[in-house]
Amino acid sequence: MKIKDLAILIGIIGIVLMMVIPVPIPLLDVLLIINISAAVMILLIGMNTQNALDFSIFPAVLLITTLFRLALNVSSTRNILSEARAGRVIETFGQFVAGGEIAIGFIVFLILVVVQFIVITKGSERVAEVAARFTLDAMPGKQMSIDADLNAGLINEQQARERRQTIEREADFYGAMDGASKFVKGDAIASIIILFINLIGGFIVGMAVHGMPFSDALGTYSILTIGDGLVSQIPALLISTAAGLIVTRAASEGNLAHDLSGQVLRYPKLLYIVAGTVAMLGLFTPIGPMATLPIAAILAFAGWRLSGTQARLMQQEELLEEEQQIEEVRSPESVISLLQVDPIEFEFGYGLIPLADTQQGGDLLDRVIMIRRQCALELGLVVPVIRIRDNIQLKPNEYVIKIKGNTVASGDLLLNHYLAMSPGFEDDSIVGIETQEPAFGLPALWIDESMKEKAELSGYTVVDPPSVVATHLTEVVKKHAHELLGRQETKALVDNLKESYPALVDELIPSVLSIGDVQKVLVKLLKEKISIRDMVTIFETMADQGPYTKDPDILTEYVRQGLSRQITHQFSGGSEPLRVITVGPSIEKKIADAVQQSDQGSYLALDPVATQQIYQKLTEQITRQVQSGQQPIVLASPTIRMYLRQLVERTMQDIPVLSYSELEPSVEVQSVGVVNL
Repeated sequence: MKIKDLAILIGIIGIVLMMVIPVPIPLLDVLLIINISAAVMILLIGMNTQNALDFSIFPAVLLITTLFRLALNVSSTRNILSEARAGRVIETFGQFVAGGEIAIGFIVFLILVVVQFIVITKGSERVAEVAARFTLDAMPGKQMSIDADLNAGLINEQQARERRQTIEREADFYGAMDGASKFVKGDAIASIIILFINLIGGFIVGMAVHGMPFSDALGTYSILTIGDGLVSQIPALLISTAAGLIVTRAASEGNLAHDLSGQVLRYPKLLYIVAGTVAMLGLFTPIGPMATLPIAAILAFAGWRLSGTQARLMQQEELLEEEQQIEEVRSPESVISLLQVDPIEFEFGYGLIPLADTQQGGDLLDRVIMIRRQCALELGLVVPVIRIRDNIQLKPNEYVIKIKGNTVASGDLLLNHYLAMSPGFEDDSIVGIETQEPAFGLPALWIDESMKEKAELSGYTVVDPPSVVATHLTEVVKKHAHELLGRQETKALVDNLKESYPALVDELIPSVLSIGDVQKVLVKLLKEKISIRDMVTIFETMADQGPYTKDPDILTEYVRQGLSRQITHQFSGGSEPLRVITVGPSIEKKIADAVQQSDQGSYLALDPVATQQIYQKLTEQITRQVQSGQQPIVLASPTIRMYLRQLVERTMQDIPVLSYSELEPSVEVQSVGVVNL
C-alpha cells in the first residue's frame, strides 16, 4: 500500500475516533483551521472545474468533509461543556461576530443557517435530483447516437468505448450527487440541534457544575456557542456552494471566471444602459447622486474598455485566421485538399455573372435545382451538387461544363438576346448573329428584343439565355449520367431502397452480388439512357439471375428484359407503331460467330473488314431514317444485342439498340429498313 493511501485511511479512522476520544484544545484549533482551508480549496476547485466529471470524486469528498465537520462539532461541544472553553479559533469567531452583543451574534448565525439550509442546500439537492433523473432518461438515446456514429464511420471503436464510459460516469456521478446532497441537508439540521445543546447544556453545566453566576454562564456559553456554530457553518456554506456550482455546470465550456467574462460581459453596450439607469436613480430619486454617480461612471468606463477589448480581439482573430490560411497553403498537407475533384462544374466568364447573381435577376441556381429534380424523375439518379463559379480565364460570354475536372461541353451566350431556331425553313427577314444551339448542335440565330415577336410569328423557336444554359446542362448531365454513379452513390441508392424493401436488399447484397456488381449494371443502363428509377424491378431481376451469373453484361440484359414495359414506353412514345431498323440474319450470324468466351466473360472478336461493312450498312439506314425526320432505332435479337451495342457505341452512341425481348407484345413494330451484308 502506498503512503498516500495509508495516510487517507488513517485520517478517516482518526475522524471517527474524534467523536469518542477527547481532542486537546490546541489540536482542535489546528483541525478547525484545516477544515476552513479545505472548504475554501473545494470551492475554488468547483469554480475552476470545466466539466462535472473533472471533479467526479466530489460526492465522496462531500461525505468525508461532512463527517469531519460533525466530528469537530462533537469535540468542541465536549470542551465547551466540560471546560467552558474551546480554543482561540472558536472564541475569536464568537467575539468578533457578536461584537459584544450576544443577540447580534445569534441573529448572524441563524441567518447563515437559513441561507445554507433553505437556499443553497435545497437548491443543490433539487438540481442534483433532476440532473440524475434526466441523465438516466437520456442514456438510451445517447447510446443509440454513439452506435449510429460508429456504424456511419464517424468514430472508431475506441472513441465509441470512451463515449460510453463517459455516459456511464455521468449517470454514476449525478446519482451519487443526489445522495450526497442529503448529507449536506442533514449537516445543517445537526448544526441547529448542536447550537441549542451547547447553549442550554452550557447554562446548566456552568451554573450547576462550575458554579457560575447566571450572567457569566450566559455570556461565556453564548460566545462559545456562536463561535462554534460559525466555525462549522462557514465551511459548510462554502462546500454547499461548491456543490451547487458543480451540479449546475451542465452546458459550460470553461471555468466559472471564463464563462462569466465571456457570457455575462459579452454585450458591453448594455453596460451603458445600466449606467444610465443607475445615474437616473441618483438624479431623480432621494437616493442622491453621491452613491449612484460613481457606480454609473464605473459601469460606463467598463463598457468602454470592454468595447475596445472586443474590437481588438476581433482584429486579432481575423489576423490569426489569415495567418492560419497562409500556413495551411504553405503546409504540405494543404495539397491533399487540392486532390478533391467536383463531380460537375459549371464555369462562366465574367460577362455571364448576371445569370447566377440573384440580385441582378439571375435564376441559374433555381434552374439547377430543377435540373437535379428532373434527372431524379427521368433517370432515377441523384445528381451531385453542381459547382457554379466564374472563371476569368474564359471569354466574357463563354461557359464550360466539366465532369470530374474535364471539360465535356462549352458554349457562348449573348445576354439581352434570344436564341431563335428555325422550323426547317429560313426566313430572310429574321436577322441575327449566326450560331449553333449548344445542346443539340442545330443552326440558330441570336436575335434582339425587337426581332423576338416577329421570329415567333414565323415559326421560330425562341428561348432566352438562361433556358439555353439549362437545356445544355440537362443534356450533358443525361449524357454523362453513368460517369456520376460510383460505388458511394450506389450505396446511397441501396440504402434508400432498403428503407422500404429491406428483405429484397438483404437477399441480394452482399450474399449474391456486391455493391460494385450492382453499380456496374446500373452504369450500363444509364449509359444507354435507361432510367434506373424502378430499383425494385432491377433488384428483383438481379436477385433472380444473380445466383447463375455474375457477368454484368448478361445481368444487364436480364434487367433490360425485366424493364420491358418501361423501355417500350420510352421509345414508342404512344399508340403509333414503333419504327425500327432490323438487323438481318447475315449480320446476326456474323456477330454470333465472332463471340469468344474467356475467364472474364464473353467478348466480340470481329475482323476490321466485317466491322467496317456493318458500320457502312448501319449508317446508310440510319441516315435514311434521320432524313425522314424520325428517331432511328436498331432492333436485334436478344443474343447479339449487347455485342452489337458494343460495336456501334463509339461512333453511334446516341442510337438506341433494342432487342425483341425488351418490347411488350402489345406494341406494334414496323420495320423501316433491314441491315444485311
